[in-house]
Amino acid sequence: MGVYSEGFLEAVDAALADFEVEIRQLGAAASDAQILAAIERVVLALNSVSQGVAGGVIDTDEREQLCLFIDEVMTENGIEVGELAARHGVSRYAITDRWRRW
Repeated sequence: MGVYSEGFLEAVDAALADFEVEIRQLGAAASDAQILAAIERVVLALNSVSQGVAGGVIDTDEREQLCLFIDEVMTENGIEVGELAARHGVSRYAITDRWRRW
């Protein structure tokens, strides 16, 4: 893991915390559209952080950790990530790909 500025880390933490709250509020009964919108929001927020905050760029190792975090948050809140991904023609590990720039 690289050395990141405090501002970069705070921005990443804020994006992930917002995602966690949103997914918790949506829960397992959420529609695919609601879940995908939440994924899109967190990925776009992380894109913004990676491209705009001095003191950090999300690299390969961090990308894998972030994608795993997103998957785990959904799984912990009763969302069948593999089924969601399959319904949309992607693997569970590619669910962020259409928006991700990191």
